[in-house]
Amino acid sequence: MLRVAIQGERGSYSELAALNYFGKAGIAECETFTDAFDAVEKGADYAFVPIENSIEGIVTQVCDLLLERNLHIVGEGILRIEHCLIANRGVSIKDIKTVYSHPQALAQSRKFLERLGVEMIPFSDTAKSVRMIKEKGLLDSAGVASQQAAKAYGMIVLKKNLETHSHNYTRFFALSRKAVRRTSGGAAKSSFGVTTKNKPGALYDALGCFAENGVDLTYLQSRPVPGKPWEARFYIECRGSSEDRKLAEALNGLREHADAIKVLGSYEAARRG
Repeated sequence: MLRVAIQGERGSYSELAALNYFGKAGIAECETFTDAFDAVEKGADYAFVPIENSIEGIVTQVCDLLLERNLHIVGEGILRIEHCLIANRGVSIKDIKTVYSHPQALAQSRKFLERLGVEMIPFSDTAKSVRMIKEKGLLDSAGVASQQAAKAYGMIVLKKNLETHSHNYTRFFALSRKAVRRTSGGAAKSSFGVTTKNKPGALYDALGCFAENGVDLTYLQSRPVPGKPWEARFYIECRGSSEDRKLAEALNGLREHADAIKVLGSYEAARRG
């Protein structure tokens, strides 16, 4: 059976997304994203980690780890995020004074929680907040997590679909020690890390290489370079495979304007569920 590392635990969105993507798999629960990357480097088959939420944007720590570590993106999955208000059995919604969850889950549910008039307390993980409430037997607190978390810990769902925006999706990457060769096609995507030369117009020139070769850029994110204040490196996504002639020519042109290029992987783009 495949062993897949996630950041989070039983009942988390990452577990649900990983099982949706891989089917049967042994899930290695990790405390941090760094731990999930470490797990693959030490022998797990894959890590399955979130890279972007449609409401809150990029997961910056995962982006930085992709640029710094040596794992390859080999697949992409998308999960519809449906937040639930979860509490111990016998608790009603009018009893709730405090709500715990991951900061992003709280932010995505803020309008409902503000109407409820509760104190919002950030927690390291959605499912872990539910487990904590269960273990401590809290009767005036609830967690925001998936319905799967409620089932995992024998809790009740007081309210479904808390999210302010119904079109709430999280995009995940499957990461492996080995790259895969992904041929072209309408569903192919590629990701890169790029550090441009320190000169005026370098980013403009770099991005022009994609336009000149008819390559469709789909994502661009700047990230700071550790130890070099005010310098940036860039995470880039585009349509197509690195095996494509057009993309290969774009990368050849890019080398004239970049100090470093890191090919992070070519993979099949996920369809929104």
